[in-house]
Amino acid sequence: MSSNKLKHPGRRLLALLLVIVLGYVALAVGTATGRTQMTPGLALDLEGGTQIILTPTTSDGSEITDEDLDQAIEIIRQRVDATGVSEAQISRQGGNNIMVSLPGTPSEETLDLVRTSAVLYFRPVLRILQAGAATYAEAQNNYVSSLASAAATDAATDAETEAATDAETEAATDAATEAATDPATDAATALPTETVTAEEMATTLADVNGDGTISPDPLESTSDDHSSDAWLSEQLIYDAYMTDCTAADSLTGEAQDPESAVISCARDGSGTIYILGPADIAGTDIASASSGLETTSQGTTTNNWVVSLEFNEAGTKAFADVSERLIAYRDAASAAAATGTSDAGSADSQKAQFAIVLDGLTIMSSGFNPDVTTAITDGRVQISGSFTQAQANTLANQLSFGSLPLSFTVQSEQRISATLGTEQLRNGLIAGLIGFFLIVVYLAWQYRGLGVVAVASLLVAAAGTYLVIALLSWSMGYRLSLAGVAGLIIAIGITMDSFIVYFERVRDEVRNGRTLVAAVDEGWQHARRTIIVSDSVNLLAAVVLYFLAVGGVQGFAFTLGVTTVVDLAVIILFTHPMMVWILRFRFFGEGHRLSGLDPEHLGARSRSAYRGGLLATAAASGGSLARRRAQERRAQERADADAPQGEDQNRTVAVDGVEDAEDKSEKENEQA
Repeated sequence: MSSNKLKHPGRRLLALLLVIVLGYVALAVGTATGRTQMTPGLALDLEGGTQIILTPTTSDGSEITDEDLDQAIEIIRQRVDATGVSEAQISRQGGNNIMVSLPGTPSEETLDLVRTSAVLYFRPVLRILQAGAATYAEAQNNYVSSLASAAATDAATDAETEAATDAETEAATDAATEAATDPATDAATALPTETVTAEEMATTLADVNGDGTISPDPLESTSDDHSSDAWLSEQLIYDAYMTDCTAADSLTGEAQDPESAVISCARDGSGTIYILGPADIAGTDIASASSGLETTSQGTTTNNWVVSLEFNEAGTKAFADVSERLIAYRDAASAAAATGTSDAGSADSQKAQFAIVLDGLTIMSSGFNPDVTTAITDGRVQISGSFTQAQANTLANQLSFGSLPLSFTVQSEQRISATLGTEQLRNGLIAGLIGFFLIVVYLAWQYRGLGVVAVASLLVAAAGTYLVIALLSWSMGYRLSLAGVAGLIIAIGITMDSFIVYFERVRDEVRNGRTLVAAVDEGWQHARRTIIVSDSVNLLAAVVLYFLAVGGVQGFAFTLGVTTVVDLAVIILFTHPMMVWILRFRFFGEGHRLSGLDPEHLGARSRSAYRGGLLATAAASGGSLARRRAQERRAQERADADAPQGEDQNRTVAVDGVEDAEDKSEKENEQA
């Protein structure tokens, strides 16, 4: 890049500084509104967090293998990473326990993703019970009580009326008094006052054949698929009615046999009870799941959040069979409702739905839209249901990473303190400041005036790196660990490498007799390629380390990658424009001996050649050519006066040659 291509370097410097200032303003606004804070979040080793210990179990009681645990750890890590939490530590503890440590104060949704860790299944719906038997018993008892109270009130009113019309007789007065003091006596004898228990209500509701007993035998059915009543029994229905899905212990989840019909509570705590058939599809058959706004068949986007699923080959085939079966149940229920032989809440209409079950709890149940008339054979499904954005994202994460080979019981959950603490962070920052100070001293000694450019670039790089780290902590939950602090300190050396490469190339061009403007441009041409290659290698190493490592090493790699990108941006957008800009000042443009660009101290090959270049540089910087020429001649005359007489003739010829070269250079500059 030559100087005539880099126009207005001062404007470029101001533009970069303006971007940094705007970034800090955005960070300050986020802090004022409570969305973020000025300092980045800290990892477990510096802040502490929440620790959960999980004990694995299998639904069939089989032995837990190392492969099962490794797969479970990987899926839990994917779940946590998908929520934006970084620097989490997930590892085995003792025998088969898994320890999950989350930094800071994780959200309840993130904790639920760790706690609910069983295999995810798609099951057909056999029955949906909106409440348990206790609720129905309470409702009936309240109804009987209200009827008795109403009847008693009516009896008392009638007695008072009768007494008022026959107030002269004592018998009427006594009758009115008796009715007023015990008005429910006659009403109680006329109305049913016997209350029912939850068990009695469950027996009544579950007694399908009306014989007064609860049988464990399968119900009669004309079909043999997973939605058949053959999977039901009166005992299963009774147990479902006796389940309280509003109780806290019913919402903890448990391992369930995928080959049997099960009872499942709604995970949202609404109290809905599901009786579900054997699993049709396992979560391992889901290839991908994502959330987004709904797109209609006409290509327009609505404001409704949906979850899009895509199954693998086995899941695609299984879901095609499931969709065909459920659509048939839906059409049969619709036909029965149209003829008046059934209603929309019948068992057939409920069987037209499938439930998504995670850790034994039903996340949601859904049927097929009326416009879906044939089986879905492409393995792509869109789930809608009045989701908010957060709910859609959570469901997509559960579907994506819900396919664990094990289920878990939460052994313990507790807050943990920082393993290292703020003292170690302070020591790390002090080490970084000491290193920065030593670098400034070295720059002042080695590069003199150019050290100002390097220090200014380091300060801009530090401000930019801190801003990026803080914004990443805000946007994606990044947390700074002590390993990340080490990455920041190493970044100082990486940035210094870029400065040294650039400055040395410029100084090499000055040694070869080039003018300062030409030396900066030519040196940048060569140094830029070297810097880009060097930073690319560092960035590639950081990326590889990030994807292959976990925990603190991953945090180190991430920080190293961020600082490498910032270094490349600073050297291109700040350091080089600043080098071009400072040549407009006499201290640098004239090659002052303290500027770091003095040709004598750099060992320039041709002082006279540099002198001619200096005149050109002075012209480019607005200096007077005549004045500079006069200064050069006076200096030469003093040198001639001190020289021996025998050398006057030769020196005069040399001076004339220099003056001719200067005159020629002056004419060329005037023409330009």
